[in-house]
Amino acid sequence: MDSRQRLLREYKEYQKSPDEEITLTILEDNLFEWVALVNGPTNSPFENGKWKLKIKCPSNYPISPPSIHFVTKCFHPNVDFKSGEVCLDILKTSWSPVWTLQYLCRAIITLLSEPNADSPLNCDAGNLIRSGDMRGFNSMARMYTIESALQTTL
Repeated sequence: MDSRQRLLREYKEYQKSPDEEITLTILEDNLFEWVALVNGPTNSPFENGKWKLKIKCPSNYPISPPSIHFVTKCFHPNVDFKSGEVCLDILKTSWSPVWTLQYLCRAIITLLSEPNADSPLNCDAGNLIRSGDMRGFNSMARMYTIESALQTTL
């Protein structure tokens, strides 16, 4: 199965059983570029926020993983605040072709609720968590959620 067929199949599967917490859209009829809108997880500083993600699939997808960047600003140790780059092992060393774009969006929602401060792209967020200041981290993450993610749309 070539990349185009795989991506088309993923889109059709998503349309058949949409996820309430994830909206996936093909960008300008290009199967290799998608936009996702993911809901912030409940009981986290990201709750009620919506984050826009840009997904680019390589020509050899699913053999190689897509790249995913946050478009909406996010204060999180595993998200670069300026570029939106995501540090998630399944997008790099632990990639498997069985995973879908919808699964990756679900993994990003999980990442929001379970930050990993050991390999931070955002050192400020990582330092707050590593120093045990979860109140400070949650406060900053909530402030940026209110400022950036409450009005996000596709």
